[in-house]
Parts: sequence; structure tokens; C-alpha cells
Amino acid sequence: MSAVLTTTTLQGRVAVVTGASSGIGETTAERLAALGAKVAVLARRKDELQALAERITAAGGTVLALPTDVTSREEMAAAAEAVQRQFGTVDLVFANAGVQLISEIDALRVDDWQTQIDLNIKGVMNTIEVFVHSLEAAAAAGGPADLITTSSIAATRVLPKFSVYSATKAYVSHLTRLLRTELGAKGVRVATVEPGMVDTELPDHVTDPDASRLMADLLRDVDCLQPADVAETVAFVASVPKHVNLTEITVLPTAQAV
Repeated sequence: MSAVLTTTTLQGRVAVVTGASSGIGETTAERLAALGAKVAVLARRKDELQALAERITAAGGTVLALPTDVTSREEMAAAAEAVQRQFGTVDLVFANAGVQLISEIDALRVDDWQTQIDLNIKGVMNTIEVFVHSLEAAAAAGGPADLITTSSIAATRVLPKFSVYSATKAYVSHLTRLLRTELGAKGVRVATVEPGMVDTELPDHVTDPDASRLMADLLRDVDCLQPADVAETVAFVASVPKHVNLTEITVLPTAQAV
């Protein structure tokens, strides 16, 4: 996707991006910084996070790299304190960290189930826990405030072998709807982006051979989304006037049928 936003629409904003060491999170962090936001990037992989921070800095952006495991409440609390000290009140949170581990349910890959629940659900909840009051404070001060989550088209599609992953993303999508009933009245916009097939490393984590072939076939046969497409969508959601809340955006490759 070519850049839709052409000015520093996020100048003065303080953003946090989780899952920022690769893919959608990495690209979105770079885009938010290019649009003027100060960006704190969180992920477990320290080397990749540092490389991202160096690129943002070299491009003239402002960034704080915080190696963090979003499944740890303690690490997330420490990260939130660090962002507050360095940048002040956070007014844009992109809760993006997630993992996709597809398999038939009777394969009983219970460790994979737990990993997805921990990262895709608990990680989002930990992110909300440590930043929701900051978002409320930003809105109360009269500025824009955004909580944006990464869900998936799998949240609404019924696909074999996607049971646990789809369920975790359905949780994220519905949580976003419910949070709007509380936070919207306080001036905090809540949104979720539900991408279809994106050309990232996410399919590389799939261990089921049939599911791996399915992903490889899609990447080969369909002009898939690129991380920059989703990043521009997230940036647009955060850039519209503060009385406008784009709540649920499904982004699909044109040729993806389901």
C-alpha cells in the first residue's frame, strides 16, 4: 500500500507498540514514528528490537526500545513506568503481539494451545492493564487517545485446524467491542484491525504440515497483504479526528476468498 497519510498527523503523540520485533508491529512502529509520534517498542527479541530502534532513529524518529515479555505482568508494569519516565503520558497503544499455531484439535498440541492463550489473550489484557489509565488521562486532558488491537479475519471465519487461534482472536475482537462501551464515553477510541493473509513470519511458527502447506499455497497464489498495508491502516485509525472511532476494520487481499 502506498502511503495514504502525507503529513505528520501523529506529531506530539506517544505510542506503544507490542510485538514490535517483526512483521506488522515492526512496520507499524516505523510508520507511527515517521508520522511524528514518539514510539516505545516492546518485544522479547532484544537484537531485533534494537535494530528497529536504530532504523527509526536514523530516519529522524524518536524511539524507546524495551525488551519485554507481554505475558509477564511484572515486565509490562516495568515497561509502562519506563515509557512514562521517558515520554510522558501514553495516548496510543497498539496491542499487536500474537502468535498463530494451527493444528487439528485431536492432535492435542496442548502446549501450542497454552502459548496462544498466553500471548494472544493474556498479553493483550496485560497491555490494557498497564496503559488504560494513561489513555484515560490523555483523553481527559482533551487530546486523542487510542487503544488498537490486532485481531484476524480468523475471528469471524470458521476454518478447520484454526480452532484455538481463531478463538483467541474472537476474544480480542469481542473484547474491543465491549471496551468501547466503557472507554468510549471517556473519550478513548477503541478499535481492532482484522487482517487476512499477511506476508509475515507468523506462518513460520506453524508446525502442522498440512497447515504449513495451506499457508505456503496462499502466499504463492494470492497477492497477500504486506505489513505496510496494515501499518497504514493502524496509522489512519489513529489519525482521524478524535470524535471519530473506526471500530472494526477488516483488511483482506483482494483475491483472498475466505
